[in-house]
Amino acid sequence: MITNSASPAIGKPILLTIAFAIVALSPICRAQTQEPSIDSAIEVARADMRADRATIITAAMNFSGKEGQAFWPIYRHYDNERSTLDDGRAAVVKLYTEKYPDLSEADAKGMAERMFEYESRMAALKKTYYKKFNKVLPALTVTKFFQLDRRIDLLMDMKVESLLPPLTQPQPASSESSQ
Repeated sequence: MITNSASPAIGKPILLTIAFAIVALSPICRAQTQEPSIDSAIEVARADMRADRATIITAAMNFSGKEGQAFWPIYRHYDNERSTLDDGRAAVVKLYTEKYPDLSEADAKGMAERMFEYESRMAALKKTYYKKFNKVLPALTVTKFFQLDRRIDLLMDMKVESLLPPLTQPQPASSESSQ
C-alpha cells in the first residue's frame, strides 16, 4: 500500500507513463497492471507508436506493389533517424515530468531551447527525406505521405500535451519560508 508521504514522488512517473501509454494507442500498454519504470514505459510506448505509425501509413497510402518496394526501404531509414531525434524529445518530456511543478527559470529556458532544436532538426530530416522519396516516387505520393506524417505527428503531440500540466507562474519560495 502507498502511503500519503510517498504519493508525491510516485505521481511524476505515473504522469509520464500515462502520457506515453496513450500516445502509443496500444491496448496492451493500457492493460498493464504493473507500473513500469519511466525509461521502460517510454521505450514500450515509442515502439508501439512506431508500429502504429507504420500501420496507419500502410492503410492510408495504399501503395501499389512497385510503390511499396520503393517507399519502405527509404521509410525504414527515415524512421530510424526520426527515432534517434525522438530520443531528445522524450528526454525533455521526462525531465519536465520529473521537475514539475518546481521547474526553475533556467530549466524552462533550457527545455524550450532543446525543443526548438528538436523541431529544427526534425524539419531538416523531413526535407532530406522528401528529396529522397521524390527520386523514386511521384511528387503527389510523396506529398501525401508527408501530409499524413504531419497529421500523425499532430495527433500524437496533442495526446501527450493534453496529459502534461501547463506551466504556471512559480510561487516565490521566500514567502513560504517566512510564514
